Amino acid sequence: MPSLDVNGTTLHYEDEGTGPALLLLHGWGTSGRTWGAQLPGFTRDHRVVTVDWRGCGRSARPVRGNTTAGVVGDLVELIGALRLDRPVVVGSSIGGTFATELGLSRPELIAGVVPVGAPGYWPSTRPRAQAELVAALRRDRAGTVAGWVPGWYAPGTAPALVDRTVRQILDSGVHIDEHQATADGYDQRPALPELRVPIHYLHGELDTAIPPEVARTCAARTPGAGVTVIAGAAHMPHQERPDGFDTALRSALARMARTAG
Repeated sequence: MPSLDVNGTTLHYEDEGTGPALLLLHGWGTSGRTWGAQLPGFTRDHRVVTVDWRGCGRSARPVRGNTTAGVVGDLVELIGALRLDRPVVVGSSIGGTFATELGLSRPELIAGVVPVGAPGYWPSTRPRAQAELVAALRRDRAGTVAGWVPGWYAPGTAPALVDRTVRQILDSGVHIDEHQATADGYDQRPALPELRVPIHYLHGELDTAIPPEVARTCAARTPGAGVTVIAGAAHMPHQERPDGFDTALRSALARMARTAG
């Protein structure tokens, strides 16, 4: 099992394929396994790295560093240790936050950012709801996750997929709840005009956890940004509609390559 020691913790990662590099970041509490549908296609012509960020999946569960800055610091070390040549960083949900912050702080390390259903500023507009979520997680983590996660998916999603997501989150470390506790204070909009790497937002048409308007609002503030809305998908389009997602991601990558050229 490949792993890497960075910043006082151990990260599990997978590294497959050759070609332009992609770094895929999962959402809150899940793991790199959420990108399983993308690996067969993209590893044919890309070097694809998935990582379980700290506290999740097969990585260690440290008490400290469970912040956006902490995870971004881990990613900087990971890119250097694996000698990734300016990957495009694709991030699901809060993974999109990490990807965007990496682009803002260390643009020389990456070739672009693709946030997927990323929260942007959304939790900061709903402080009461966010506080209630954090309290509920502390009171009844299992019940709260089991009741919340089904709403991430479009109607008609296979129950097994929803159940798998719930299990992954409950298997993750409780210290990642710090991300939820601080989300209502995060708003990336003021920094977006300073982003100096290409960015293209992918968002599920039916996403009720983070409405598609969030992606459009963020894109409007970001020089050269694009948005693709994926029909029939909600908050997890790479799992719900993998064919449509893969097509949209390839189009975004081609657009970024043209921009860089």
